[in-house]
Amino acid sequence: MPIQEALATAREHMLDLVEVSPKAIPPVCRIMGYGKYLYQQSKQMRLAKAKQKKIEMKGIRLGLRTDTHDLDFKRSQAEKFLKQGDKVKIDIMLRGREKAHQDLARTNLQNFISSISVPYKIEEPIKRFPGGFNVIIVPIS
Repeated sequence: MPIQEALATAREHMLDLVEVSPKAIPPVCRIMGYGKYLYQQSKQMRLAKAKQKKIEMKGIRLGLRTDTHDLDFKRSQAEKFLKQGDKVKIDIMLRGREKAHQDLARTNLQNFISSISVPYKIEEPIKRFPGGFNVIIVPIS
């Protein structure tokens, strides 16, 4: 249909002529309400966004002198987070003179990670940061 005729038909019905597929040969246009079209597009985008799986980052902080019972509790928390499908960031904080024992902190962090029984994958290896070390693990799915 010629463009002038399509525009005249759209005006008759008090609607808009919207180009749907400009790269097609010939270009495809529809006669519709443009405001309603935009509203439907935004509604589809919101639904698609709502259906996306949201992965949260959960954090667990350890100290160099954290006791075994506390480590067991934090390990169970990490396992719970992994079962829920969340990423887990594990930090070991070093304070004062503890910063001189970085090798001990790294081994404590490695031992804690190896004690986790839920299957996981290390997303980011153990990294040094000014307050200590951290590592990010994700569940295997």
